[in-house]
Amino acid sequence: MNDHNRNEKFYNFSDALPEDSERPGEIRAGDIMLYGDNCLVLFYESFSSTYRYTRMGYIEDAARFAQAAGAGDVTVAFDLEENRK
Repeated sequence: MNDHNRNEKFYNFSDALPEDSERPGEIRAGDIMLYGDNCLVLFYESFSSTYRYTRMGYIEDAARFAQAAGAGDVTVAFDLEENRK
């Protein structure tokens, strides 16, 4: 995932995903959102925004994610909790 504005990581999918966007106003560190219909965004800093996003989920330990993510590009993998049992 590419870093953007030192507050988020993003990845553009080649295919569109279902979206139901809203203006959250306040972005919280740990938010996982979809921008448009194909851009996955993981936020590691909190800030105000007027952009529209589809809320997808959140990272429970946002402080650790921010530490791990740093300011550069990263590789991210998602694993469903049911797969860890």
